Amino acid sequence: MELNEIRTAISETDQQLLSLLSKRRKLALAVAEAKLSQNKPIRDQQREQELLLSLIEKGKSLELDAHYVTQLFQVVIEDSVLQQQAKVQGQLNGDNSPVVRVAFLGGQGSYSYWATQKYFTRRAERIIELGCDSFNEIVKAVETGHADYAVLPIENTSSGSINEVYDILQHTRLSIVGELTHPIEHCLLGLPGTDLTKIRQVCSHPQVIAQCSQFLLGLTNVKIDYCESSSAAFAKVKELQDPSIIAIGGEEGGKLYGLEVLTRQLANQKANISRFIVVARKSVNVAKAIPAKTTFIMYTGQQPGALVEALLVLKQHGISMSKLESRPINGNPWEEMFYVDVSANLNDYAMTRALEELNNLTKFIKVLGCYPSDDITPTQPER
Repeated sequence: MELNEIRTAISETDQQLLSLLSKRRKLALAVAEAKLSQNKPIRDQQREQELLLSLIEKGKSLELDAHYVTQLFQVVIEDSVLQQQAKVQGQLNGDNSPVVRVAFLGGQGSYSYWATQKYFTRRAERIIELGCDSFNEIVKAVETGHADYAVLPIENTSSGSINEVYDILQHTRLSIVGELTHPIEHCLLGLPGTDLTKIRQVCSHPQVIAQCSQFLLGLTNVKIDYCESSSAAFAKVKELQDPSIIAIGGEEGGKLYGLEVLTRQLANQKANISRFIVVARKSVNVAKAIPAKTTFIMYTGQQPGALVEALLVLKQHGISMSKLESRPINGNPWEEMFYVDVSANLNDYAMTRALEELNNLTKFIKVLGCYPSDDITPTQPER
């Protein structure tokens, strides 16, 4: 076969694969309906493991190695679980609107933009995008009814917690209704033909700059320009048309502005992942079939052992804590508010009892939200 004939055959095969993946997704949603009617949990890791082992054996007969088959179907299984969870949640909360208005940081191409697309394409037919210049503006858009939801980055594996977002959560009446994690690959992006040796200015969001600090330390005579978002940095480079000015951000976002990748993998940590939360004016109920998280804040006071006492309540009720973050209380020097994430449904008896005890034990406690957990740990095919 000629090269063009081979490429045509590959394209046709790819189209067939897409059709099969679409069919599989529809079948997965049908599975969610069946599980709900039988009160079964959405995720069945024993079934996933059996499926992977079966596929690996079949793959061997087709000259496909186990690693390739495992990686491929772990992605398919994760998508299946998240699709089922979204469907179940939509039915439980009567939230099946085909159009949603979502506020996020930056414009098209920012990391928050891609996180918004990733989360809401499972939940709506159309997304009305409301790009904002600050976290306060994002939250205000939802509080005033101009947006239905907001997507906020809250922590990153490289730069840690985003304190400004934690502080905003303390004062807003919005509820956390969802979460997602999104892999972040920072690239150096510039105008076509940019010479790396002639760079004089790097533009990006402060969090991105912090996550790439080690790379930036290696540059000399380069000015750092802090922007409202990575998309704002892309727009600035495009507008100025100066090859000595570049941006740091995602490759897909940079392409929207006509920029090309100069260098990849700039983050301090190789596994650079951001966690985002989704907030709304109204809280949601989480189906029993779905793993849930609950986030709350509490003020324990300054007496010795107060925090330990509070955390022991969670332990005594068998509740696993996944996050503990402290933030200073404005106007109260040296006093701190604690943000806690636990793996529990707010409607579980153990969680209800724990909150009752914590309410008596602490000076202040407030639930920020109960929402489906997005931690889909890949099932490993154990033999």
